Amino acid sequence: MKRTIKKVAVIGSGIMGSGIACHFANIGIEVLLLDILPRELTESETKKGLTLESQSVRNRVVNEHLANALKSKPSPIYSSKFASRITTGNTTDDMAKIAKVDWIIEVVVERLDIKKLVFEQIEKFRKPGTLVTSNTSGIPIHFMSEGRSDDFQKHFCGTHFFNPARYLKLFEIIPGPLTSPEVLDFLTIYGEKFLGKTSVLAKDTPAFIGNRIGIFGIQSLFHLVKEMDLTVEEIDKLTGPVIGRPKSATFRTVDVVGLDTLVHVANGIYENCPDDEQHALFQLPDFINTMMEKKWLGSKTGQGFYKKEGKEILTLDLNTLEYRAAKRASFATLELTKTIDKPINRFKVLVKGTDKAGTFYRKSFAGLFAYVSNRVPEISNELFKIDDAMKAGFGWENGPFEIWDTIGVEKGIEMMKAEGLEPAAWVTDMIASGNTSFYTIKEGATYFYNLPTKKQEKVPGQDAFIILNNIRESKKVWSNSGAIIQDLGDGILNIEFQSKMNTIGGDVLQAINKGIDLAEKEYSGLVIGNQAANFSVGANIGMIFMMAVEQEYEELNMAIKTFQDTMMRVRYSSIPVVVAPHGMTFGGGCEMSLHADKVVAAAETYMGLVEFGVGVLPGGGGSKEMALRASDLFHKNDVELNVLQEYFLTIAMAKVSTSGYEAFDTGLLQKGKDSIVVNKDRQIAEAKKHALIMAEAGYTQPIRRTDVKVLGKQALGMFLVGTDQMAAGSYISEHDKKIANKLAYVMAGGDLSEATMVSEQYLLDLEREAFLSLCTERKTLERIQHMLKTGKPLRN
Repeated sequence: MKRTIKKVAVIGSGIMGSGIACHFANIGIEVLLLDILPRELTESETKKGLTLESQSVRNRVVNEHLANALKSKPSPIYSSKFASRITTGNTTDDMAKIAKVDWIIEVVVERLDIKKLVFEQIEKFRKPGTLVTSNTSGIPIHFMSEGRSDDFQKHFCGTHFFNPARYLKLFEIIPGPLTSPEVLDFLTIYGEKFLGKTSVLAKDTPAFIGNRIGIFGIQSLFHLVKEMDLTVEEIDKLTGPVIGRPKSATFRTVDVVGLDTLVHVANGIYENCPDDEQHALFQLPDFINTMMEKKWLGSKTGQGFYKKEGKEILTLDLNTLEYRAAKRASFATLELTKTIDKPINRFKVLVKGTDKAGTFYRKSFAGLFAYVSNRVPEISNELFKIDDAMKAGFGWENGPFEIWDTIGVEKGIEMMKAEGLEPAAWVTDMIASGNTSFYTIKEGATYFYNLPTKKQEKVPGQDAFIILNNIRESKKVWSNSGAIIQDLGDGILNIEFQSKMNTIGGDVLQAINKGIDLAEKEYSGLVIGNQAANFSVGANIGMIFMMAVEQEYEELNMAIKTFQDTMMRVRYSSIPVVVAPHGMTFGGGCEMSLHADKVVAAAETYMGLVEFGVGVLPGGGGSKEMALRASDLFHKNDVELNVLQEYFLTIAMAKVSTSGYEAFDTGLLQKGKDSIVVNKDRQIAEAKKHALIMAEAGYTQPIRRTDVKVLGKQALGMFLVGTDQMAAGSYISEHDKKIANKLAYVMAGGDLSEATMVSEQYLLDLEREAFLSLCTERKTLERIQHMLKTGKPLRN
């Protein structure tokens, strides 16, 4: 049957409930958010003469929870405007309204008795066929649906979002005893296509997939840290970005999530999984029990494994349980991986380490590999679902079976045996059957070892995606040290950056020009996109710094002109060019997007012209482009200066969008032209689709613009007065003022006596001249050097 979701009800407005409500609002769904009535009045409500019957009081709980969520950072919502899609109410007065929704999501406290009462109330008002799901993190689904009608049970299952709902991609779908297959199929597709999630069908086992493996990993570290006498800092160093995990690693993550939350899930596994071969590992160590007693739960109570005192971050000593100054953690084995860019390529080196780090990795990975092998088929019939869950729910770059593959299946077993562990029997059966890895890549698709058939079978659901890892070599058309050009099929090429942090230097610019050359001669269109953590952090400022320090101004001028000319080729080639930004899209990465025929941005795109932070202005066409976009918005009788000022401030304040949607508000994306993809996995495929549509519609090479209206002295005067006032009020430094005045000169079109139509090249020349002059300033060089050393901007 065809099912459409137009309106969703979320019952329970705590951190998780409000986050889920906001994410549905993010994708354009109307949301009804309900919570309980308050039990008593606040002091301010009493002073105002309000009673518990007053409407503002009756909705106080839900309104406060939602307001707190919207103020939290990182924000749960793509744009503050989207909050208007959420209507609040309470479960006493407004439950009847759920009769008009298409999906009811229960997100109340993790107590079965309370959940059952909520479902009883829901059944009184829901219309037949309405989806009902629970966001439980571990209560068995079959317990919750007991006693409900057949129609309720047919349309009921668990849908476990991970917190924060906007950012973590895991969406576990857990069927109940009578859940309709149609419902499960619908939720799987809806989660991936509309919510931007990795949908994983899980079995109704304690803690499902993500938390079962994730909590095992953390619990095993709690025991290993004592066994090996490691510190909190050392564990966080060993289990963070070096192995493709979040910066918060282990103990900082526990502080953010809350120790009580972790303990609740660990206790649930301990109580409900008596036959787990690692059952004893889920028993809490003494130091965790002490922390629970003292309410050292992490960020929510002001202290956990870390504690902030003034500006200093203190660390908990796990032996004395006293806080002390943080100690720097370093290991010789980690030094060996510094030249290896991708975490997946570091694991072989890490497990060979001869120091304490090497021992730690062998022990922890041996335990992890043994544990996940024994969870198939208990928690999932397919091993790839475990990898998907860990990547999407815990932010791991690689899942356990992928890591095991890269170390070597036989090597992993050898590590286990050294620790007195054994893999599940199916792993040795797999090797005996001639399969030496859990995954293989064939014809651009990923295959996994399927236990029942004892064969490598294609991972389902890949057809909607283009996975660059799978085609990088087989579909390579051309490459250099900074980029690879691949054939996406159907006449569309893709340029994938391969430089560090995807910075844009000479090799990347060469690849862009080569890609356009190839596409113009033999193909129909071009995509510029990658699947790294970030699209691009901008131009290679290290190269700019060296040229400026050596006073090689002629070479620097040529480098900037090459960048500008390349951006103009992106704009004025004879084939459509679609840019697919995501994550950090700063400086030159943003300028590339500004010059595309179309941008297909991920919802999680943080885009900005941030050059002021390193003492320059956008020099790759960004300053020109913002003046051009302002010009295109000038209308008769408008105050043109106000429009130009908005675009000027986008650069001068180094505004960075907190989402792809917010980039429309800053003028970096254009309504009616550019589009957003919620699921980043679909982004390259979507970009290819749009390039094809333009090509098949008869793409015509654009004519270079000579009709950009600049306002000359009128605008320049206004900007100079403004920067004088900002400097006089100590809002900006003298160097900030100098950069802003240079930008003003470019965007005003110089000091022309009246408004004039100019060409893009005229503005590009002004922009390049201003950029070069700033590179001769000592304070600009200080800013660039500081950014290179610390990764942070300097205000001087």
